[in-house]
Amino acid sequence: MSRARIATVALAGLLLALQLLAIVRAPQAWQPGAVTVRLAAGTELTLGRAELAAVGAQARHLRLARDAAGRWSVRMLPDVRPPVLDDVRMGSVTVAGLRTIQVGAAVWRVTQADAHALAFSDGVRHWRYDGATLYRDGAALPACADAPLARRAVALWNRSVPRALTVPRPLQFGGNLYCDNRLGLAAIATGAATLARVANGLRLNAPADGSAAVLADGADLRTQALPLAGARDLKVGATRYRLSLAGDVLTLVPHHRVAQFSVPEANLPAQVSWRWQARTPWQGSALAWAGALAATAALLVPWLLAARLPARGNILRPGRQAPHAALHWLAAALLLTAGMAALVLQRQGQAPALLCSWLLGAAALGAWLVACGRLGLAGHAALLLCASGLLAQLDMGLGAPDSGWLRYFHKTAALLAVGSAAALLWRLWCLPCLQCPHGRVLAQRHVEHLLAALAAGALALLAAQVLWGDETGVFDLQPVELAKLVLAGLTAHCLALRLGWSADGATRPGLGARWLHLLAPALLFLSLLALALVQVDDYSPLILLLLWAGAMALAYALAAGRRWSAALLASVALAGSAAVPALHAAGAERLPASFYGDRFQVWLAPGLHPHTGQQLLQGGSAIVQGGWLGTDGMLGLRTLGTGAGAVLALPAVQDDFAPALFLHRHGLLGGLLLWCAQAAVLAGLVGAAMAAARSATTARGFRPAWRARLRAFLLCGGAAFLAGHLLLSWGTNLAIVPVMGQPMSFLSAGGSHLLFFLLPLLGIHAAPPSKQE
Repeated sequence: MSRARIATVALAGLLLALQLLAIVRAPQAWQPGAVTVRLAAGTELTLGRAELAAVGAQARHLRLARDAAGRWSVRMLPDVRPPVLDDVRMGSVTVAGLRTIQVGAAVWRVTQADAHALAFSDGVRHWRYDGATLYRDGAALPACADAPLARRAVALWNRSVPRALTVPRPLQFGGNLYCDNRLGLAAIATGAATLARVANGLRLNAPADGSAAVLADGADLRTQALPLAGARDLKVGATRYRLSLAGDVLTLVPHHRVAQFSVPEANLPAQVSWRWQARTPWQGSALAWAGALAATAALLVPWLLAARLPARGNILRPGRQAPHAALHWLAAALLLTAGMAALVLQRQGQAPALLCSWLLGAAALGAWLVACGRLGLAGHAALLLCASGLLAQLDMGLGAPDSGWLRYFHKTAALLAVGSAAALLWRLWCLPCLQCPHGRVLAQRHVEHLLAALAAGALALLAAQVLWGDETGVFDLQPVELAKLVLAGLTAHCLALRLGWSADGATRPGLGARWLHLLAPALLFLSLLALALVQVDDYSPLILLLLWAGAMALAYALAAGRRWSAALLASVALAGSAAVPALHAAGAERLPASFYGDRFQVWLAPGLHPHTGQQLLQGGSAIVQGGWLGTDGMLGLRTLGTGAGAVLALPAVQDDFAPALFLHRHGLLGGLLLWCAQAAVLAGLVGAAMAAARSATTARGFRPAWRARLRAFLLCGGAAFLAGHLLLSWGTNLAIVPVMGQPMSFLSAGGSHLLFFLLPLLGIHAAPPSKQE
């Protein structure tokens, strides 16, 4: 074992030990394991945040009642976040069978209502809505003036295809305009009511603020009551409960985000009682425990055998793998299965035990160390950053006011296991074996097919984000992370082919056409990616794309020996860095009044914006409180696991402002250590790229040279994106740049960023080059 590996094992082991220390030192936390409500027939009871331990609920949120016959019902109260009963949002109703609809003072008589369409009339106009398009007197309404191109294209598609192929788009009541899917109503704001297609038909929804009355057959949806007979699940605020009825007793068992208490005491009404449950680090799903233990054991066995049974081989068969190499494949498969199982269990509300997730995270880190091959500087530093990120998320969750904060630690550990197992399988496939003594490599056509498949998948997810998501993503994923990896791969392939042209290629006619033909896939993908980001109003990744494009242009100029071009690009980068002080000098008055214009104004003068500027002010205050050694004066070791206190109220503290929390807890000295590890990752990636570029100049043949250049440009592109993330994240937290909404790599709870970008990049870096290179 090399000295670097020994040092990494020692430091990673220290960070894992600190995680165990945090779990041991965490304060005792109590939560209601079950909430029991007893009601006599003909009575009712108003419940809220205190009685239900519901996170994000109002003090008076809902009303439980029993009629004279003993039937239970739940009624929502006005101006609250609507409860969700069996995945059905209260304050809504299926339109099938309705006779009248009323929004404010406007009343419509329903002439047709089924699972596919709703026709209604006010006596003057006749309306029809099919879940995708609103028709007035048989004609679709024109597009709104401010409608983006994507919305216009979807509207045109919906009017041209059969109903089964249409894209669902809601109908909005209110506003002063009749356009697109808006039905204008005087003196009523847009969105006073919505009509949307769901799985079981069309549903009429009242908004949470209840600005206007929404009635269905005379019943006000703002105070809707639903029966509890047969119901199994209830969501109040951000807390979910499993329901069970037995006569005059209703039992609610929390299984997602419940408030926690330091002592098992609560002031409750006489009809409500709690069964207290203490948080224990080993209590969790048995299936998750089985997966984590099996994966850990499978990783330890080949590691122990490696010390006793060295790899066999001789000069005739130097590439033969060790006899226990098959155990590595088994360990990777078990780790992948355990990570996937942990993710599925979390989605079902059965979070693994704290120690189980800790063990899963430790196994994921160990997967990078047990397999053959060198990790390199970037790999060793990245492992330490992963362990530090797990420690920061665990520390944040242990002292939080509700159980939901620990979900970031559980999710990161599971995703780290999935990504590490996939990277281990890739490394094992690339290693030399009896069938491939020089190591397996992908042929050029296979690489192109893989890039095409990944590009198609990324574009499909981006299209889904445009249609059904927003700037936060879609389906709990952030497609731009996969798109960045695909873009880096496509561009690296194109540039690697360009450098393989013959020496007289630049002098032959048609150079520009050949360049365009070569870069067409990457340019097309980049254009579609930028268009998708603009459509969902997510402009911060465009800054990353700009930084990446500049870095790739500089890398190509250096690889092609064009020193003047490289010097020009470096000068442009230095000039661009002067934009920050220039904006400060210009002030906020000249900025346009737009979403991102507002962000720049808040950044330049946060004190003038008491609401939106609080995030920057609170982040700066948290950093100042941390000082050099953290709030405890011992780099956060004294208060490890005991909670961060009021700083958790900082918006997006788990994502965008995770560095502010880190500096608050561990001080500027801890931040310097973190910066050193991040710089080591970047230096390792750039160093590996330079080594691959040098090997390309001495490679024998076009294919080995192309593979080396592909690796060089891919690592360079990945390093550029990673540097952009770090620059924007640190810049946001230190108020150097406006709030950009980019996670801190390895530290923030960015699951898509970790799974779809960071771990694949590290896997590519760790994959050993073939003997032919």
